[in-house]
Amino acid sequence: MINTTSIEEAKRLLKKEESPKVILAQNDEFNRKILEHGNFNILLSPETGQRKNKIRQTDSGLNHVLAKIANKNNITIGINLEELKILEPKIKAERLSKIKQNIKICRKAKTKLAIKTKHLHEAMGLLQSLGASSTQTKEAIVF
Repeated sequence: MINTTSIEEAKRLLKKEESPKVILAQNDEFNRKILEHGNFNILLSPETGQRKNKIRQTDSGLNHVLAKIANKNNITIGINLEELKILEPKIKAERLSKIKQNIKICRKAKTKLAIKTKHLHEAMGLLQSLGASSTQTKEAIVF
């Protein structure tokens, strides 16, 4: 997994990384540039980071433009359930609402989902309860 905020360093590390190539999402600018670059498999947890929610809008780190770019470059949007389990209840609730919004955006843009978990059946149930379609759930990559 590549965890850096520098685009150039991420591109350099992608050449050395073995498959599946996973990049941890950073800020909006980094995510956009790295999605346009492509050459990797999974963008993990775009909902993380210092994102401010507005009164009528949730900033989930993903929008329809980024989802379409990811679909065009055959990049999967990843959800880290292992990290989600250790969060405080309030932060976990906020993160789940952002994940729910990202699932909805991915469904509209036909972008694939990936799940990082140890418990497959729990993850599939969670995806279904958060609004993923049955085909999204079946096609979700587990890593």
